[in-house]
Amino acid sequence: MAASRQPVIDFVPLPLKFFARPAQIVAPDLVGCRLVKRQDDSSLLWGVIVETEAYSQDDPACHGYRRRSPQNETLFREPGRFYVYVSYGIHHCVNVVTDRSDWANGVLLRAVALPNEPERVAAGPGLLARRFGLDRRDDSRPATGEYDVWMAPRSDTFASQDLVTTTRIGISQGAATPWRWYLRSSRSVSRRARGDRMPPKAQCWSLSQEPSS
Repeated sequence: MAASRQPVIDFVPLPLKFFARPAQIVAPDLVGCRLVKRQDDSSLLWGVIVETEAYSQDDPACHGYRRRSPQNETLFREPGRFYVYVSYGIHHCVNVVTDRSDWANGVLLRAVALPNEPERVAAGPGLLARRFGLDRRDDSRPATGEYDVWMAPRSDTFASQDLVTTTRIGISQGAATPWRWYLRSSRSVSRRARGDRMPPKAQCWSLSQEPSS
């Protein structure tokens, strides 16, 4: 798949203060923001985040709920870093650490829409990590521009008024907590809430509305 070539100036990183807030506040604010990766040939692979989930240390579904360990240490570090873990020994999941140090808090990036690519190429945490080539080697890396992968703000053209707030997916504890958000008009969401049908292509939000240069 061909990467989208973009000048770095178009993707100014989100500042640290953006992430220094509780996950349940950061998560909906991340919908519409961009995930960007500088590739080996200096081209930029990027996409718009269309689905997120929040997790906090006082939440039984959070990796840091019971104890701090070498595997989840990044989740307890300062905000603005990627926390990447392996789910069920099969695929990687990409999170960004939020709030404050010594308090496990983070946002799972569940789905991203990429320009000029199949609409569901990154419609799920494992697919997202695979498309961006992210794995445990990216764990603890900064998401604020000091590394080849970072997060950039929403474009001026992005409209966020149709966010859906619903429960999280694939967990047994804390399943009733409404800490998942997604862009209703996107066809790249991993799973829609019950009763929410996928929008027809003619009516959905499109990456063509995003700046291309």
